[in-house]
Order: sequence, then C-alpha cells, then structure tokens
Amino acid sequence: MTASPDNPVVIVDAVRTPIGRRNGGLSSCHSVDVLGTVQRALFDRTGIDPLEVGQVVGGCVGQVGMQSMNVTRTAWLTAGLPLEVPATTVDAQCGSSQQATNLAYALVASGTVDAAVGCGIELMSRVKFGATRPQEPDSGSPINRNYFEHFEFTSQFEGSERMADHWGITREDCDAFGKLSQDRAARAWREDRYGTQLVHVEAPVLDDEGNPTGETVTVTRDEGLRETTLEGLAQLKPSGRPEGVHTAASSSQISDGAGAVLLMTAEKAAALGVTPLARVVDTCLVGSDPEFMLTGPIGATRKLLADNGMTIDDIDVVEINEAFATVVLAWEKEIGPDMERVNPNGGAIALGHPLGGTGAILTTKAVHELQRTGGEYALVTMCCGGGLGTGTLLQRI
Repeated sequence: MTASPDNPVVIVDAVRTPIGRRNGGLSSCHSVDVLGTVQRALFDRTGIDPLEVGQVVGGCVGQVGMQSMNVTRTAWLTAGLPLEVPATTVDAQCGSSQQATNLAYALVASGTVDAAVGCGIELMSRVKFGATRPQEPDSGSPINRNYFEHFEFTSQFEGSERMADHWGITREDCDAFGKLSQDRAARAWREDRYGTQLVHVEAPVLDDEGNPTGETVTVTRDEGLRETTLEGLAQLKPSGRPEGVHTAASSSQISDGAGAVLLMTAEKAAALGVTPLARVVDTCLVGSDPEFMLTGPIGATRKLLADNGMTIDDIDVVEINEAFATVVLAWEKEIGPDMERVNPNGGAIALGHPLGGTGAILTTKAVHELQRTGGEYALVTMCCGGGLGTGTLLQRI
C-alpha cells in the first residue's frame, strides 16, 4: 500500500532498547516495562502529546504469560500513557513488529488515523522459545494432518540448511558472514553510530530467590557482541544438521529487546511543529515457500523495487534480519546488492534477535543510518516462520 504523495506518511521518531543477551541485563525486567519504555520515549523525545496518536499496533511472538492479554495495550498503560489511545498486538512470527509498523502505516495512509505507533517486544529470557505450545495441558499442535496434504512441515533450522543446499552456500561462507556481522557491530559501537536511537532501560536487581531488591541497574549497551576469529568459528559444532553450515556464530541470538516507531501524516507533523526523519514510501507482506521457510526477503525486495520502479542500486541502506547467515547470502545471490550497504552496523548474528521486537528495531536502525550517512533510500526486510517476507521502503527527509 502506498500513501498519497500529497500527504505522505512520515516517521517522526524511532527508538530501540539495547538488545540484551539471554539471561543478561534485561532478563530481570517485565515485558510490559521494556515495551512501555520505548513507547513513552517517543513522546519524551519529541514533546508530542500521546493523545495525538489514533492507534498503537505492536508485534509479539510469544503471547503467553507476561506477554499475553494484548501486551501492547498493557505496556502502554503501564507506562502511564493515555487510556483513551487503543492498542492491538499482532503475530507475524519473526516479522511481527515490522508488520505491526506496516499496519500502523496503513492506518495513517488510509486516513483512519492521523498518527499511529508501530512497536514490538520479546523478552526471550523469560518467555522461552516455543512457550506458546505448552506440554501441559495438551492444547493441540498448530499443524495437523490436513497441512501435510499441501506442504511438508519443516523447522527454521532445516529451512536454513535447505537454502544452503539450493544456493551452494558453504560453512566457510557462513562463518565469514558471522564474523563480518560482529566486526561491523563492534565498529558501530566504537564510532557511536547507535547514539541517536538507543533508549536506556532501568532493570531491577534481583536477589538469589529472584525477588526484586528495590535497586536497579541501567542497561545501556547491546550485549550480544563477542570477540570473533575465523579460526575460532571453525571449531564450533553445527547447530542444525550434524554436518550443516550453521553454528551459533552464524545464527541469530536468543535475545531481549523492544523498538517503537511514531508515524503520522506530513500535514500532522507540520501542524505539531516537528521535523520528520523519513517518509514511508511503500510496504509489503509476501508469502514464500514454507518448506524453505526463510526466503521471504527475496520476494519482498523484488515486489517493493518493482512496484516503485527502482533497482537495488537505488537503495543506500538495507536492514535484512540475520536469522541465519544463509538468509542474507541467498538473498544476495538473487538480488545482487552492494554488500557494503547491507547491515552496515551489524545484524542479529552480532546483536541478537528478540523475535517480536526485531522489525521495529531494524526500522529504527535504518531510519537513523539514513540520517547519519545522508543516504536517500532504505529497505527493511525480514523472513518469518511459516513462509512470509516483510518489507518496508523508506526515504530520508
């Protein structure tokens, strides 16, 4: 969906938390507090009255426990934001908060509201991967025999290895890409490239029994970065197939984090006296082969470029989620980008992938990188469980 050129949808601000490693700095937090922190930061930073927002759309994959009961709405209220502003939570698997942000864009572009927030959260230290499928009580499987009449059911790990087979991607290719992600993230921190996008989080200190002590620590940095050498990576065991190409160093990390994006019409921004950072040119959600699972960014990229009469050479910054190295490397073989423009500040292999929060985090990274470098166009894309690809095309203002 593309907005009217006479009154485009713009991004006024975009923020993210530091990405916490598993059982790291954010693991003592409650999900609603982490998400509420970035929601509130949008208004603290811009000075905009949150009552100007028509709807909030959030993404979350593990909608159970502390992330159940519409976590987007609960976070908003927990942050002390106006009860009159409604919120909803969506699940598009790993692309949840990018789809949430794209839906927020669609609400504004359609004229349903003048301003909206897209956001997302995942606290994987507390809400474990697969927590939505409890062993007890037995509430059934998400896949039944009728699905198998159409598709084989594969895991993301197997899908990533099938992509390696199909595109001729080797273990050495994946190791080299994993090291590149770490090197770029380390450079970004050395050069303070994240400074304009990060919101610090006050995390409670817990005692030995897991109870809050009343003290807090401030989480200020991404925690997934590791000293990396190719020699060291070559010693790691495969994490998928026994002889597979991926290891823990070429796959995304289990992480905690949240992001939030404030969108509105250009007319609304002008009336409020705020200067936008970027224009949302177009968005998409595409289906892809669920047996390969993770090829969605290829289709999403092709659709956005074709629909807008562009080529990949027109794109100055790409943020593609590094769920596995083969996701990016297969996309590279099909799309043919200048890889210097792709994940220039590292990706999920180095920083982490807090499932439902990653899409809003990638959008935040793209917007601020355009501002930092003076580039014009950015593309954000993700693969999603079940065979989906999210896409967002941005233009710096």
